[in-house]
Amino acid sequence: MKKGDENDPKGLIFEAYRIDGITLPECRTIFLDWALSLPAEKEVQATLQMLLAQYQPQNPAHPMTQVMTEGLEQAVRPRRRGGWRARPRA
Repeated sequence: MKKGDENDPKGLIFEAYRIDGITLPECRTIFLDWALSLPAEKEVQATLQMLLAQYQPQNPAHPMTQVMTEGLEQAVRPRRRGGWRARPRA
């Protein structure tokens, strides 16, 4: 995957893997920027799976791999609905 493709429009993930000594908090910040820059029509879960397939085999211990894996797990986990939908009906 090269810089600036459809799964990484700004090349943020690409660049994160190229930064020597990058930390987990820095990767989380980059990931948030990536997520916010992703086009609305792109499905985050599917895009993360493609990025992980590209980067994880060569970089299993990289902090960005950890952040993307956590992001994928969060996207899969169901959320509790709040508000009136969560209240028991009489």
